Amino acid sequence: MIDDDKQAAAVAAVAEVRDGMLVGLGTGSTAAFAIRALGERVAAGLDVRAVVTSEASGMLARQVGIAVLDFADIAQVDLTIDGADEIDARCFAVKGAGGAMLREKIVAASSARMVVIADGSKRVGRIGAAKLPVELLPFARAYVMRVLSDLGAAPVIRPNYRTDQDNLVADCRFPALEDPHALAAVLAAIPGVLGHGLFLDEVDAAYIASKGVVTRLERSGASA
Repeated sequence: MIDDDKQAAAVAAVAEVRDGMLVGLGTGSTAAFAIRALGERVAAGLDVRAVVTSEASGMLARQVGIAVLDFADIAQVDLTIDGADEIDARCFAVKGAGGAMLREKIVAASSARMVVIADGSKRVGRIGAAKLPVELLPFARAYVMRVLSDLGAAPVIRPNYRTDQDNLVADCRFPALEDPHALAAVLAAIPGVLGHGLFLDEVDAAYIASKGVVTRLERSGASA
């Protein structure tokens, strides 16, 4: 079952956590398995603190006994564990189905190491099939949607949804994703765009579970 694979990947990633670490905790159904697995290690005596990428993850982390700090006061994180909507052998990932990609990217950027956890359905030959979320300032909605449409993104505002920052999310489908770095630069340069779901340089490794077997991908392309 997919949930069993999510849990297996989460447990493998949480095994990287050591006493004294400050851990970044992602958002979404797979990240929730990691939060629960880390809570079990904390209950067994592991001494860690955490920062979270969403209010929902913070609530769950506190429920399972993890000490949560305000990221606004944190300059560097030791290890971040998060899920992904797609990930390929280059450790390029698409994230943001849970709407937290802006906070997730900030926490990832602050981290000495970021690992992604996923079930086998999220591993792809090359990223690009999944919807690419773009977070935008409500004030800039019409303008950003016009620019995204001109780029061929076929953007759709996520209905009845606001991020934890009270911003909008446009889910995009680009006809091709031949040069993800170039697209990331274009999106980042649009006034009113606050973040997007392309994670191209942040992910150091991934734990991907399929039918109970966990594979570790490293950014170099090696697997174990």
